[in-house]
Amino acid sequence: METVKNILEPRGIRNNNPLNIRWSAVNDWNGQTGQDSGGFVIFDKPENGIRAAAKILDSYQRRGIKTLGKIVTTWAPPIENNVEAYIAHMEKATGKNRDMVINKASGDYVPLLAAMIKHENGKQPYSPALIAYGVSLS
Repeated sequence: METVKNILEPRGIRNNNPLNIRWSAVNDWNGQTGQDSGGFVIFDKPENGIRAAAKILDSYQRRGIKTLGKIVTTWAPPIENNVEAYIAHMEKATGKNRDMVINKASGDYVPLLAAMIKHENGKQPYSPALIAYGVSLS
């Protein structure tokens, strides 16, 4: 049963899915417990939601989607999002411009995911250590 506090939280925080990953039958994410009425994955804990997001970023890297701008455009397609506003927010929050390559080994995932969590939910309640832990699980 959801608590009043939980109901008042943004969907991504409520679902332990801070990047708002959509549910798909082809994915069986670690810690996935189901989907909500909007079709978003529900995870058992936020680090598993963050892990899934890092694994998605890894898949982007393998497909050549490596710059901040291309990552955001792929993550949040223009049909559903104001991509320019999203990219501008990521540039400001990470200090990287849209043409800069995001590199997991250089530690770029943690600040990028923190900024994306803020953009997706209007708030970012997780410590850098928790985000880094979620990324380390990927």
